[in-house]
Amino acid sequence: MTVAEVESLVAACHRLAALGLSPGGSGNVSVRVGAQVYVTPTGGALSRVTAADLAVLSLTGEPLSEAKPSKEFPLHLAAYHVRPEARAIVHLHSVHAVAVACLDEPLPTLTPYQVTRLGPLPLVPYAPPGSAALAENVAAALADHHAALLANHGSVVAAGAVDVAADLAEELESAAQLALLLRGLPYRKLPAVSGPPATS
Repeated sequence: MTVAEVESLVAACHRLAALGLSPGGSGNVSVRVGAQVYVTPTGGALSRVTAADLAVLSLTGEPLSEAKPSKEFPLHLAAYHVRPEARAIVHLHSVHAVAVACLDEPLPTLTPYQVTRLGPLPLVPYAPPGSAALAENVAAALADHHAALLANHGSVVAAGAVDVAADLAEELESAAQLALLLRGLPYRKLPAVSGPPATS
């Protein structure tokens, strides 16, 4: 991993935390470099992550460093397997995304930016955090989408760069907040597009 990639990963973590999108020690971020995956550590708050904290894994989950990865690393590896073009995964427990992920109805498509940047947001069935079942469910959803809501849990985004993944995670949180603000009011939905929109 180059110094620039390390700095981008750490900067994205600090930015997401500063925005209030990773309460406490929640949330995890990874980048893929060749056949290796660098992921934030278990029990570490994104606000305090440093380059030295990052755990390194092979794409099959073999540890390549002494640092212990987030317990959600199976989710990250599963996402990389179904989206080989992805170079970064952001998984957050941001408040509004979690709130809409607890609702029975899907997140409505409300803005053109939601259509062009996020695309349809499938709801991944609930499974315990860190479990193989959750990783399998995420892989099934991300095979045809680059962002998804995890039922009663949060959000996950895959993109070609960590800055883009962080941007999309922030935009997903904004879309969730907007949907909650409109609950109980009449509103117009936009038609969703099929398949993931192009991202860099």
